[in-house]
Amino acid sequence: MTDTDATTRVLARAEAWLAQDPDPETRTELQGVIDAVGGGDEDALADLHDRFDQRLAFGTAGLRGAIAAGSNRMNRVLVGQAAAGLAAYLTNHAPIGSKPSVVIGYDGRKNSQVFAQDSAEIMAGAGIRAILLPRLLPTPVLAFAVRHLDASAGVMVTASHNPPHDNGYKVYLGGRNHGSQIVSPADAEIAQEILSVASTVSVLDLPRSEPETAPESVVEAYIGVTAAVARPVRAQVNTVYTAMHGVGWETYSAVIAEAGFDEPHVVTAQIEPDAAFPTVAFPNPEEPGAMDLAFAEARAREAELVIANDPDADRLAIGIPDAAAVDGYRRLSGNEVGLLLGWRAAEANAHGRHPSEGTLACSIVSSPGLAAIARHYGLDFSNTLTGFKWISRAPGLVFGFEEALGFLVNPETVRDKDGISAALAFLSLASELKADGSDIRRHLERFAETFGAFASSQISVRVTDLDDIARLMRSLRDDAPSHIGGIRVDRVDDLSHGFGSLPPSDVLRVWLDDGSRVMIRPSGTEPKLKVYIDASSEDGTATERIAAADAAVATIDAGMRELLRARSKPPE
Repeated sequence: MTDTDATTRVLARAEAWLAQDPDPETRTELQGVIDAVGGGDEDALADLHDRFDQRLAFGTAGLRGAIAAGSNRMNRVLVGQAAAGLAAYLTNHAPIGSKPSVVIGYDGRKNSQVFAQDSAEIMAGAGIRAILLPRLLPTPVLAFAVRHLDASAGVMVTASHNPPHDNGYKVYLGGRNHGSQIVSPADAEIAQEILSVASTVSVLDLPRSEPETAPESVVEAYIGVTAAVARPVRAQVNTVYTAMHGVGWETYSAVIAEAGFDEPHVVTAQIEPDAAFPTVAFPNPEEPGAMDLAFAEARAREAELVIANDPDADRLAIGIPDAAAVDGYRRLSGNEVGLLLGWRAAEANAHGRHPSEGTLACSIVSSPGLAAIARHYGLDFSNTLTGFKWISRAPGLVFGFEEALGFLVNPETVRDKDGISAALAFLSLASELKADGSDIRRHLERFAETFGAFASSQISVRVTDLDDIARLMRSLRDDAPSHIGGIRVDRVDDLSHGFGSLPPSDVLRVWLDDGSRVMIRPSGTEPKLKVYIDASSEDGTATERIAAADAAVATIDAGMRELLRARSKPPE
C-alpha cells in the first residue's frame, strides 16, 4: 500500500467517525486534525494514524485510555459502541424468558457522567433493564450494587488512579460470577459484539430509552454492611483523610460515622471531586508527592494515622508517623498494609464458627507473607494472576489483596478491591492497638516476630513506545540473567504458557539462591514494565529479621536496575 492509499484510508475512517460523533468537543477537535492533514501537516497525519489505525482494546480490564476523538481513544462513540456490544452479549446469555439487567456507576472524572448516561440509555434502548446509580459514587458501591440488586452485569465509568486526561469502562458480571470483574472468555465475546456494532451501525442510530435511577437505599445498604467491618470502637484515633480529588469522602465519612468513629481531619484542597486533579501530577497515592499535602496536614494535626483513597476509592494508602522520614510520616507499602489486614482477617476467622476453613488470596506479585499467615492459621492460600478479577474468585475467600494498594476485606458483599471498607478495617485495627497501648509501627515488629520479616520493593520503567516493553521481556526470556545483584539465579518460571494452575500470562518469575523472588511483567493499565522484588528472614530478633530482609531487597533492587539499564540500551 502506498502512503497515499494509507492517508486516504485513515481519512475515510476519520470522516466516518466524525459523522456519528455526538460530542461537539471531540467533533471540533477531530475536524481540526482532518483539516491540518488536508493542509499537508505531517504531525497531524501521524496523530490521525495513532487515533484510527487501531481500536482501544476491550479486555479483562474493560476499556481505559485518553479522552479524545478516535477509535483508539475514550469518547462517546467508543462508549456507545461498548454499551451496545455489552447489551448484545447480555441478551445472548440471558436465560430464556428473562430480561437481563445492568447497574451503571460513575466517578468524578471528565465525561464520566456523560459516558454513564449514554450507556444506560443505549442499553435500555436495547431491551436491557438499565439502572443508573443516583450520583457519582465510589467504584466499590457499584461493585456492591451488582450483587445487592442481583443484576446481570455492572459497568463503572472510571479510570481509577490514571492520569487526569484518562477515563475508562470496567465491566462486572452477576449470576455465577457473583459480581466479579469479567475474565476470559467473556471479555473476548463482549469485544466481538462491540466490533460487530462498530462495523454495522452508527452510534447515532442506536435506539435509546430512559433508564431507571437506583434508589438511595442502595447506597445506604452499602454504608450499613461496610460499617459492620469495624469492631466496637475502643479508642478514637487522630486521623487525616484525603480523597485525592476523588469521590471517596462522602461515602467514607458516612461509613465511619455509622461505625462510631470521629470525623477525621481532611485535606481540604483534595476533598471534593475535581476532574482536573490540580494538586497532583498523577492522582495515585503510590506516586511520589501524591501524599505530600496529607502528610503536611498530619504534621499540623499531630495525626496518628493518614488515610488516602484514590479517585474512585477502590484503593487505600496508609501513612504513619516516622521520625526517620523527611516528612515525619511514611507511606506503608501495599504489602505492609495487606499483611496487617490479612493477619487481622485470619485472627478474626480463627475466632469464628469454622476457624480452619477459608482462603487468603493475593496476586503472584504480592508478598509471600500472606502464605505464611495462612500456614500459621491453617487456612488455604491462593496465589492468582494480578487483578481482583482473579483474587475475588478464590474459593472460600476470607481476605484478598494485591500490592498495588488493593484490598478486599468483605468478600461476602463486594467482589472487588474496596478502599472504603479497607480504610475502616485499618482504622479499626489502629483503634484496637491504641487501646492496648500499641501502634502500627510496633504491630509491624510483632508481625516479624510471629511470621518472619517480609520486605519488598518495586521498579517501574515507564516507556513511550510499548514495543520497548515487548523487547525487554523478549530479551529476558531469551537470555535469562545468571545473577542479580551478585546473587545466583536458581531458576526462571515463564508464565506465558501457563504455570501450574495459573493461566497464561506475560510474566517472568525469577527465583534466587537465597530464596528471594523477582517478578517481571508489563503493566495492564499503563505503559510501564513493572518489577517486583521480595525477600524474607526468619533469623534473629524482629529488628534483625527486618534489617536482613531490607538489605536483601536493596541488593537485588540495585542489581535489577543495573540489568534493566543494560538491556534497555538499543542494539549497536
